[in-house]
This record gives sequence, C-alpha cells and structure tokens, in this order.
Amino acid sequence: MAIRDWPECERPRERLLDKGAGALSDAELLAVLLRTGTPGHSALDLARDVLKSFHSLRKFVAADRRRFCAQPGLGLARFAELQAAVEIARRQLSETLRAGPSLSSPKATRDFLSARLRDLEHEVFCCLYLDKRHRLIQFEELFRGTIDGASVHPREIVKMALQRNSAAVIIAHNHPLC
Repeated sequence: MAIRDWPECERPRERLLDKGAGALSDAELLAVLLRTGTPGHSALDLARDVLKSFHSLRKFVAADRRRFCAQPGLGLARFAELQAAVEIARRQLSETLRAGPSLSSPKATRDFLSARLRDLEHEVFCCLYLDKRHRLIQFEELFRGTIDGASVHPREIVKMALQRNSAAVIIAHNHPLC
C-alpha cells in the first residue's frame, strides 16, 4: 500500500509537520527525504531496507557513490540529493560556529572536527583559521592522502594563514577507520 493511502497520522511527512522532525525514526526521516519507493515498496519500506543494509544512518550517509547506487531503489539522483542535504547540514554547522561560540577549548575543537572528518575514508590534513576571539574564519582541507598517509607542506599553511589574516591556526588530521 502506498504511503498516500495510509491514515494521515501515520504518514512520515505529515507526522514531521505535525510533531516535528525529532518525533520521527531514522527510517521515517529517510523516507521523507527519499519521497518515493519502488514498485511494491513504499518510501518507508525502502528506507528500512537501506538502513538494514548499511547497518546505520551514519554509514548510509557516509557511503561512497558506488555502494550507494548498488542498493536497489537508489541511484545517482538520490545520491546527489543526499550529498546536497549533508553539505547543507555541514554549512549550517559552520555558520553556527562563525556566528556563535569560539573554538577556544579542546572540546569545542574536537566536536567540530569530529563532525567534519569522522566519516572520511582517507587521510586529510586540515586547518582551522581563527580570528583573535578564536572564532572560525575558515575550515580548509589542505592535503589529502591515502588510507595511511598525507603529505604536508608547512609553507602552504603559513601562506594560507597570512592570506586569511588569521590570528590563530589549528591544524589537524584524521585517522580513518578501515
């Protein structure tokens, strides 16, 4: 049965509008984003199948294009839509940090970097350029490596910091999970 044939109080989109996004399960949120299912399966059925296949929402969102598109009912258009939604969330977080709290504590910095780097499958070396109040001016990935290394050039870090008129710089790299 198609979702449009369900009682209104059970439809994910209508529930979101009535009770807020926090009231929905991961599968229901994903169904709202997917919008349609496949022949014989609703968007909610597809969302449940996808979450079961990927084992978690986080692993689904972090999936590469090949693995994503191999899932029945998903394809390049849905991959592009999901990547756009993820980038919107990242940019919103970045705006919040620029306008709001500073990165003046190790915890604030760790939380920011975890959100940005945790799902990457390759090594990256990045810089956070800060103003004199330790507010983020810009986050930039300077060097990308393989699964076990990244080349770093200190002169590039200094050059970029000077161009941005940074008062402070935080440098970091990740250790991707294999």
